Amino acid sequence: MTKSILLIGLGRFGRHVALNLNQLGHQVMAVDHSEDRVDAALPYVTNAQIGDSTDENFLRSLGIRNYDLCIVAIGNDFQSSLETTSLLKELGAKQVVSRAARDVQAKFLLRNGADDVVYPEKQLAKWTAIRYTSDHILDYIELDSEHAMFEVPVPRQWVGQTVQKIDIRKKYNINIIGIKVNGKLKLLVDSNTVLNQDETLLVLGEYHNLQKCFRT
Repeated sequence: MTKSILLIGLGRFGRHVALNLNQLGHQVMAVDHSEDRVDAALPYVTNAQIGDSTDENFLRSLGIRNYDLCIVAIGNDFQSSLETTSLLKELGAKQVVSRAARDVQAKFLLRNGADDVVYPEKQLAKWTAIRYTSDHILDYIELDSEHAMFEVPVPRQWVGQTVQKIDIRKKYNINIIGIKVNGKLKLLVDSNTVLNQDETLLVLGEYHNLQKCFRT
């Protein structure tokens, strides 16, 4: 489903967000105070404007209520990020997601209108640390502070066995939610599914259970 998105802040993070939203087929209005940044983002957005997002009249002119989602991607000026977040909510934004660098920033943003907060540097740092210090994790997605989804090779001792035989759910409280074969995802996994050496597993569970099971 195509969504109408207001993206405020076109630094490195904002540009990457714009590029990915474009690839997903969404309609994006991009805003930044820098003409150079706006010009650089033009190939990836539907529309763009140069302006000050802390100016209530400017934001009002954008028709905030018309957007399905507002993303505040401002990185180096927390005061502007906070003011922008607050104004968006006051002007009737349906959903506001704001960028934070530290926990204290997240608390202020959530108290002042943000529906959710993202930590791009913190999340990437954690991904890098986990991904590249383990021989067993090919990728992972953090779901919350306690749960994650890992992509892992089929352990050697599981090859040729069925999902029922390894009984990962009972032993570790971990669910196998999919199997990838040659890069293609197969979601129909049942107790009779046999695990093969050339496959990878998508497993879901609590961090400590995943770590215990796969020795990450």
